Amino acid sequence: QVQLVESGGGLVQPGGSLRLSCKASGFTLEDVAIGWYRQAPGKEREGISCVVNSDGSTYYSDSVKGRFFISRDNVKNTIYLQINSLKPEDTAVYYCAAAGGRWSACPVQYEYDYWGQGTQVTVSS
Repeated sequence: QVQLVESGGGLVQPGGSLRLSCKASGFTLEDVAIGWYRQAPGKEREGISCVVNSDGSTYYSDSVKGRFFISRDNVKNTIYLQINSLKPEDTAVYYCAAAGGRWSACPVQYEYDYWGQGTQVTVSS
């Protein structure tokens, strides 16, 4: 059974950090590109990072570049998103997604085959 399960969200003060996890089952990370998206209340879902499986390259949106870092543990079949220097505007539900095939660039949203259920990140003092 193919499944993505996110965890690690929570309430954090501005400037704080969290590490989000995305545990994959039913496939191996070498066979997919993985993306992280987020959706704030009243806004469209935004792609913020991805790691491709052709060479492990990582990509970030301008809104998170330098603060968020994606990594992959192939042994644990888990993707991580380290999120630092959090701002109130980072408040959102964070989703991971997987796109089957060989990717050398980030898939666009509709190209992802599987999505997790999301984990809430709230940045507030």
